[in-house]
Amino acid sequence: MTQPIKTVILAGGLGTRLAEETGVRPKPMVEIGGQPILWHIMNIYAHYGCMEFLVALGYKGELIKQYFLDFRTRTSHLYLDLASGETRFHGSVPPPWKVHLIETGAQTMTGGRILRMREHIGDDPLFMVTYGDGVADVDLGRLLAFHRAHGKLATVTAVRPPARFGDIRLQDGRVMGFAEKPQVGEGWINGGFFVLDRRVLDYIDGDATIWEREPMERLVAEGQLMAYCHEGFWQPMDTIRERTVLEGLWASGNAPWKIWD
Repeated sequence: MTQPIKTVILAGGLGTRLAEETGVRPKPMVEIGGQPILWHIMNIYAHYGCMEFLVALGYKGELIKQYFLDFRTRTSHLYLDLASGETRFHGSVPPPWKVHLIETGAQTMTGGRILRMREHIGDDPLFMVTYGDGVADVDLGRLLAFHRAHGKLATVTAVRPPARFGDIRLQDGRVMGFAEKPQVGEGWINGGFFVLDRRVLDYIDGDATIWEREPMERLVAEGQLMAYCHEGFWQPMDTIRERTVLEGLWASGNAPWKIWD
């Protein structure tokens, strides 16, 4: 990317469909391979040079704050001189991320959380938005170039929904075998990974506004919303089954969304 762009991560929802995990932590803190899915998402963006994050907190947001406060302690060796009180980290280099952890209210809807980022976005003409519970191998450089080329106010990444069931291969009524669940189902859905002009903030009324409803519908009506079609990997983590899918991919050593070194 030619210049850094701030990334808003919506990390404040209740995650009720993943209640087995989210009863004790916010969904972005549910771990895949020993790291919160939030960490995976941030690494995707950082790979493309997006190093400044505005994390919209809500439900159990204090646990996300604590995670980043303790980040160097967990990832580095720690030297302590108990007599002098000297403390020194060594043995690892933390990522060069700037992370703003913004309280946006426990009951605030997605649009309201985006609107509350206005002062932190400042005068930047563009910013990115994504959800704190899904990963993909989206080429963010191409996504941004697509947005700049069409000149509209907003771009949504359209993805194929993961199919829920595997296929039976048949020949003349005889079962010839079984196919694993294909990565993509039919049609296109909202996969997040938005690029937005700051003027879209004027399309959001307040905390009760759901981004995916009135603001996006108005953008559609005005011809201001374009779709970047991503044919590659995309996977949300809404359920325990989906978490298990992601965990298995990470454990295989071939997780499609791990595009960073």
